[in-house]
Amino acid sequence: MNLFDRIFGKRETRSTSGTGYTSQIMAAREAYVAGRTGLGELTATVQTCVSLWESGLSIADVRGTDLLSRFDMCIAARSLALRGEAVFLIRDRLIPIIDWDLSTRDGIPRAYRVSVPEIGGGRSETALAAEVLHFRLAPDPGSPWTGQAPLRRSQLTAGLLHTLEAALAEVYENAPLGSQVVPFPESPDVDLETLGLGFRGRRGRVMLRESVNVTAAGGPVPSHDWRPQDVTPSLQGSMAVESLADARGAIFAAFGVLPAMFAANAQGPLVREAQRHLAQWVLQPMAQVMAEECTAKLATPVTIDVVRPAQAFDAGGRARAFGAMVTALTQAKEAGLDPQAVEDALSFIDWAD
Repeated sequence: MNLFDRIFGKRETRSTSGTGYTSQIMAAREAYVAGRTGLGELTATVQTCVSLWESGLSIADVRGTDLLSRFDMCIAARSLALRGEAVFLIRDRLIPIIDWDLSTRDGIPRAYRVSVPEIGGGRSETALAAEVLHFRLAPDPGSPWTGQAPLRRSQLTAGLLHTLEAALAEVYENAPLGSQVVPFPESPDVDLETLGLGFRGRRGRVMLRESVNVTAAGGPVPSHDWRPQDVTPSLQGSMAVESLADARGAIFAAFGVLPAMFAANAQGPLVREAQRHLAQWVLQPMAQVMAEECTAKLATPVTIDVVRPAQAFDAGGRARAFGAMVTALTQAKEAGLDPQAVEDALSFIDWAD
């Protein structure tokens, strides 16, 4: 037996869950060294999706608790979008957590070791699972205590988007866009290497280079000299612009945003349908999961509604449906139908609530 085991009677244990902020930083560094930069979140496409999530959850109606303020909902939305999970410490208010570690039993968290952000440096604190709100997005069956961000589930597309935008940025930064090269008669004093280096980043200028033809003493100037040649690179063959548009559309879809919403010819009805799709199929299910977590931890029924504040429904269709329902109820009353039969009919068409 080890000497320290005999002295202290127990072994040293270290956390290996890999869910904390420090572990994520180490994993990101490993991915960077391996060549997977994972910088898709730096693109405007991803930040647009994150902003839509923030706006959608910040206007949600929260009933049953005053702890979930709109500020906390914004923090939760951004954390869920970029990290796949959001953790808050329950005190007299919700305290956002930047780093955490946890222990589980049967795959369910039992206790947390959290780091609370402070302006002079974070402080660590241990809390039971009942004292922590832990929102998770798309948990993996192998590790149900962690969440997965959309970019993590679409790493190849996120990497492609970052690569294309970085490549295009370098082209527009270094390529001699709109520049022309003008051959001129031979001159022994011209340093072609210096001229070649001078092409970089020169836009809209006329550059001179030495003629490829050698003129005889006293002979005429070559006929093709003094004719400018355009040096603007052609990106059409690489299909970089088309690939960039496809990558952006795929990232929009990963966040639940319809790509057609940002088309140049998008009209009002299309934009409204895209907003309804985002609210009903992405944000509202997420809000339901958050409400269940709040109900379990705050010991009070909590509901979060995104659809009504965002007006993510067909107002005209609802008005027509309401009119039809009132007419049907009036006719049922005049016909003397049994109230239970009317309730069963309403349940059949999902109008009972």
